[in-house]
This record gives sequence, structure tokens and C-alpha cells, in this order.
Amino acid sequence: MIIGMKNLRLPLFLRGALALSLLMGLGACRTPDAAVLSADPLPVLDAPPAVEATAAALFSTEDMDWQDAARQRAVPTRLYWPADAEAKGRAGVPLIVFSHGIGGSRRGYSYLGAYWASRGYASLHVQHVGSDRNVWLGNPFGLVGRLQDAAKESEALHRVADMRFALDQVLLGARGEQIDQTRLIAAGHSYGANTVMLLSGAQVLRQGVVMDQLRDPRIKAAIIISAPPFYGETERTAEILKPITIPTLHITSTEDVIVIPGYHSGAADRIAVFDATGSATKSLVVFEGGSHSMFTDRAGTGGVALNPRVKTATKEVALAFLSQVFDGHNEALQQWGERHQAIINQWQPASPADAAMPALLHQPLTVLRSSGSQVATGMGLSSSRSQIPQASVTEQ
Repeated sequence: MIIGMKNLRLPLFLRGALALSLLMGLGACRTPDAAVLSADPLPVLDAPPAVEATAAALFSTEDMDWQDAARQRAVPTRLYWPADAEAKGRAGVPLIVFSHGIGGSRRGYSYLGAYWASRGYASLHVQHVGSDRNVWLGNPFGLVGRLQDAAKESEALHRVADMRFALDQVLLGARGEQIDQTRLIAAGHSYGANTVMLLSGAQVLRQGVVMDQLRDPRIKAAIIISAPPFYGETERTAEILKPITIPTLHITSTEDVIVIPGYHSGAADRIAVFDATGSATKSLVVFEGGSHSMFTDRAGTGGVALNPRVKTATKEVALAFLSQVFDGHNEALQQWGERHQAIINQWQPASPADAAMPALLHQPLTVLRSSGSQVATGMGLSSSRSQIPQASVTEQ
């Protein structure tokens, strides 16, 4: 029996995260017997896609099992490190710190880490032990309780602290001198996107006090994938997200939808997050079709043909956006739009007026498709089912 959201006694702004976890996890939940039979108890969630041999030669991975003594909490991480880091010299490697969705692990989102590292960006994937893959393990009848614990406000705060601690450790470690601290980026999916927004400056109010101490000023840009708004505080969405002023890239799809008994969240919620974010430099990509979980390592979800195409477009647009933000280079994003326009429902590049990108796009690049338009998805032409609103073009 699935309990409706209205019956769950959770901090209001985390109900969305629990809904996302239920959507992604119930279909993958397995009995204890099934887990025993498998060396990897949840391969469907964490199994990495195949990496081409040529790409694998361009990076290495390192797992680290850190312990935050102050919080008595383990912080496991996986670092994807560019093979050409030595050639870049001191402070030559930009770093992305990644936060997984509820029920994930440091092994997840490997298609992003592998690609980014092969293109010169180190990627540190943090595992949040209070809301990681262990929520799926154990007695299935205890799943809702484990998800409730994972969505507690205390865990949301721990996740932010995990990210800060992991960043501290990698900067203090052997590779610290090679990392460019002017190019530190936070990225995350779903619950991880909420974590990134808090780390980037989102301000929630508790007992009359603004929790602004969560922001890490070292973070210079954010990649926000499938972000739920702070549920229960939707009337304060703009107030909560306006303090985020660093450049942000928002990624979603028209079928990035959560539906469980008593709860519904559609792609319009992701658009609302984009509109409310206070960044002067922000960009939005909405893919046509898909699903919420297609941004994980899971294959097939959102469409067997569409899934790998969206993964390719997602990992590429992130670096094209960062090239704009840090270097003022626009060619990569222009080429990205031309290459992937068949699967884009809506695209709003960063503002041409932004000072960080003085030469940005004199020709409009936004791709807008109204409901009923024909979209090439790799499975032939199909009617767009998009009913989502177009993002606001009002300057923040």
C-alpha cells in the first residue's frame, strides 16, 4: 500500500524529494532474496553505461572513503580525474561537485563524470549516506519509512554539509594544487538539485531565521537537473530562489513528471524553479518527452532511443554552458543547439546582455515547440505532448 503524500508527516519543503524517490524507486525495489542473489543488489539504478575505450583512456577514477569527524558521518566519493591534468599545470583543472538524487550513490551518473573528465573537468561525485542506495535495501514494507528518514530536513542539511566537506577534502588533498578554485561548479539531479540550490544560495526560513549559512561562496556556477521546488512553500519560491545569483543551467524534459497517490509534479514545476532563480546568467533546456529518471545512469527509461540521445545532449550542454560562463565562448553552445534541436522542446540560452558573455548570440537560438508540433525523437515523428509553459524571458 502506498501512502498518499497528504498523510506523510514530513518537512513541507522536502515532500517533493520523497515523491521523486517513490517514483524512481518503487519500480526498482527488489526483495531481500533477490538482493542476495546479485553481486550488485541494485544494478538497474547504478549500472554505469559502457564507456568507449578511447574515452576511458582520457580519465581515471578514484574512490575515497572520508569521515567527517565533526558530524560522525561517512562521506564516500568518487573522483573522475582528467588524464591531461599534469599538462595543465598548477590550478589548471576546473572541478564539478555532484550530488545524486535520493537512493543514488557515488557510482551513479557515471556518464556525466566520465565525459566531463575526458574533456578536462574533474568531477567529484558525493554519496549522501542518509539518503543513498541503502533506502532501497531491506524489507520492502519498510521502504516508506526509510524514504521518510531520507527526506527529513536534517538529512537535507547533512547533504549540503557533505558537499562542503568533500570539497574541503579534495582541495586539501594531493590534487588540490591542480584544481582551479575560480572554476568550482556544483551539479545535481532531483534531490541533488535541491542540495545544489541550497549550496548556491537558496534561502529557507526556519523559526523566523534565514538559513543563509548553507551557501558556499566557492561555488561559481550550478547545473540544476530536474529540480523540484520547495514544496509546501511554493508561495515563497521566488523569495527562496532569488538569492541564487551565480550562473545556473537548468535541465528538464516535458515528461519529467511525478505521479503518485495524492501527489503530482510536472515539468511546469521545473520551469517555475528556473523563472524564480535570481541568476542574471541562467539558461534553460527542456527536452521533448523522456522521464525524470532518464538523467540517471538507467538505460531505456524515457524511451529506448531517446534515452542515450538525451544523455549525450545533457553532458555536452553542461560544458558548453560553462565555456560561455568562464571563457565567453559561444561557439560550442551554438553547435550544440544545431546538433540536438530534434529533441529539444524549449531552449532559453543565457541573456545576450550578460557581462560575462559580451559576444553572445546576436541570432535567437531559443527553440520553442507548441503542443501538437512534430518532433523527431529517434523513433520517428511523434506529436509533442508538451503542455508546459514557456519560461519567462523577464530579466532578473
